[in-house]
Amino acid sequence: MAVKKIVNPYTNGTGRRKSAIARVRIIAGKGNITINKKDIEEYFGLATLKQIVRQPLVVTNTLDKYDVFVTVNGGGLGGQAGAIRHGIARALLKVNEEFKPVLKTAGLLTRDPRSKERKKYGLRKARRAVQFSKR
Repeated sequence: MAVKKIVNPYTNGTGRRKSAIARVRIIAGKGNITINKKDIEEYFGLATLKQIVRQPLVVTNTLDKYDVFVTVNGGGLGGQAGAIRHGIARALLKVNEEFKPVLKTAGLLTRDPRSKERKKYGLRKARRAVQFSKR
């Protein structure tokens, strides 16, 4: 009995930014972007966040060639948009290795290491101390 190999039409990519994690799946399509089962227009209100998400597709001229399905959690909307951008860039790299120089020069393959600094004891926040008074 021959074993059938299941061919996955999707290409996966994982993106991270601050405390947000995005699992991205791209498939050949018409350019629809779905985030947590909602359309991108419904999920992100600000045009700048939508622009951040679409950046890897715009840079590689594949905006209308792939459908993108994203599951994202953690962080705020800005961090989630950055995580989705990172995930889409990684997935596009798996689809076509020739995108690497374009994505690399645009800085889309590098994970942004900036995150919230931890709170220290004796302080109100990471660096914010209580107000000083002489008396």
